[in-house]
This record gives sequence, structure tokens and C-alpha cells, in this order.
Amino acid sequence: MLGVILALAGTAANAQPTVGTHLGEPVRDTQIPDARGTFSFLLDNDLFAGTDKNYTSGFQFDWRSPSYDPPSWVSALTGRMSLIFPEGGTPRWGISFGQNIFTPEDTSRRIPDPRDRPYAGWLFGSFSLASYTATSYGSVELQMGIVGPGALGEQFQNGVHRLRGFDLAEGWDHQLKDEFGMNLIVGRQWRWNYETGIEGLQYGVVPSATVALGNVYTYASGGMMVRIGSNLNSDFGPPRTRPAQSGSAFFQPDDNFGWYAFAGVEGRAVARNIFLDGNTWRDGPHVDRETLVGDLSAGVAVMFRRMRVTATYTIRSREFETQRGNSQYGSVGIAFRF
Repeated sequence: MLGVILALAGTAANAQPTVGTHLGEPVRDTQIPDARGTFSFLLDNDLFAGTDKNYTSGFQFDWRSPSYDPPSWVSALTGRMSLIFPEGGTPRWGISFGQNIFTPEDTSRRIPDPRDRPYAGWLFGSFSLASYTATSYGSVELQMGIVGPGALGEQFQNGVHRLRGFDLAEGWDHQLKDEFGMNLIVGRQWRWNYETGIEGLQYGVVPSATVALGNVYTYASGGMMVRIGSNLNSDFGPPRTRPAQSGSAFFQPDDNFGWYAFAGVEGRAVARNIFLDGNTWRDGPHVDRETLVGDLSAGVAVMFRRMRVTATYTIRSREFETQRGNSQYGSVGIAFRF
């Protein structure tokens, strides 16, 4: 799938969008420098899907800088890394902070089933650079954090369960051990939007390709998102928690209101997933990982001049050999421009 995505991108690399008002005509993106940054919050939880297992919850805070008059070092870095960032792109930098929590299917057991996913938490921060044009988006993100008890997965999950009167997850004493984690994530996306012939209604496709390298995740992925709505040039799709197909944490509307519905598919070839393979240099719980994993997702985004609200539902194929069925979870996000 990754090769197909790259081939499609290469075919359209020289296409320049023009103003379109008729069916099938491209939509122009004027790329006006943006003096506002974007602060966003994303919440994932499998309770939205009526389950409590596998990737069970997560949150992420993001800040993306304005694109108006970027610091010289940002422009220098994005301008020299042409294999990642599109030529002549508009740069932004960003920081993030988040946590992901993983549990087995049966959380009532004090000694977890060794054939099931281990308990694990991932607490991380990241720094990112991005650059984009009307039709292309490139990003580099460096994540650093901790896997294990230091990630506070037990405290966060069982704390929420106590507040809501849910049963506690009993097997956290057998979680992965503390380990420093680092991931380098490189992504490219392409955005082609077109007029439907109905005033104010557009459709578009957003192919993507991603490579991650680190002791937490190592994988290569390719995906495709389709969208229909208005103001599609405002972003490259909704932001998502890695390793899911992620759009842009920033948005830049060119109207007072916009919306779109979307559906996406992504396939990943996974060489390492610490939450399944276990600690890198220490013995501990682990399961036999599946090499090929796929995601299906769908949702909606609503945008105002200063705010974007998104909702996404994700179905993920089996990630390890003894997993029973797929994983499902929902995500809600809110972003503000300052």
C-alpha cells in the first residue's frame, strides 16, 4: 500500500490547483500566512465503543505555532530537508504531551493471562516540525518518554474507575517494566480537493505515508482518507494518536464555518511494538505480534473561525496472534486558534 500511495503522489506532484467552481475542478488554497497558533486536546477511549481492553484510553495536548514570520532556524531546517518537506512549503513547529494505556481483555485477574496483551502505559512528550503547501504536507516528530510504572497508567486508569464507580483493573503489578522510550516519526500527506458542482460542497482525498523508528514503535504505513464537506483546505484531516493515520494538529479556516465527514483506511507493517513485544533489554510479559495491522476509521469535523471539533471511530485489526477479535475505540478532539 505504501508504494501505491507514493506512486499516486508522484503522478500529481506537478499539478497546480486552480480556482474551481464546477464539478471535478480543483479548489485553490491561497496559503495566507497564519498569525495564530493552534492548541488542541484529543481524548481516546474504548468506552465509546462499549469495550475495555487493548488500547483502552489515551489523551494528548498539542501546540502548533503560527506560520506567520517563522523563526529562521525552522525555515532553514524545513528548507533543507526536501525528501520530507515539500519545496516552498509554509513551516510550523509544535510540542505535544500525552499518555496511552493498554490492558488485557480480562482486567479482573490479578495474574494476567500470559496469552493476552500485557498491561502498559506510555507517557511522552514530543517536538515536531511541519511544512505544507496547497497539496502536500510533511512532518517530523521526535517522541521521548517512559514506558512502565513511571508512565502512571495504573494510577490514571484506576483513579478514573474509582471516580466513576467501575471495577478496578487488578493486574497492574505485572505491567511492563520502566524503560525510556524514543520514536522518530516521519510522515507525508497529499491533499487534493475538488468541487462537487453544488455550491459550498467539496470532496477530496488525502493519501498518507508514515515511517516510525524507535524502541517503542517501528513500522511503515500507507493510508487513504476521503472527505466530503466544506472548507476542506483548512487542514489535512483530524489529528490522531499514533500509530493511527493522523492529520494536522493545526487548522487554518478561510471561512467562518466549515465541516466535513471522512472515512479512512491505513495498513501498517510493524517491526516493533513494545506494548506487545515487551521490554527491549529486560525479560517480562509479551505476546506474539502480528506483522500486518489495518485500521478503518470514520468521523466528522466541524470548524469555526477559532475552533475545531472532531469525532472519530476506529476499528483496528488483530495486533497479536492470540487476540480475540479486533479493537475498537472512539476519539473526540477540540482545538482553538490563538
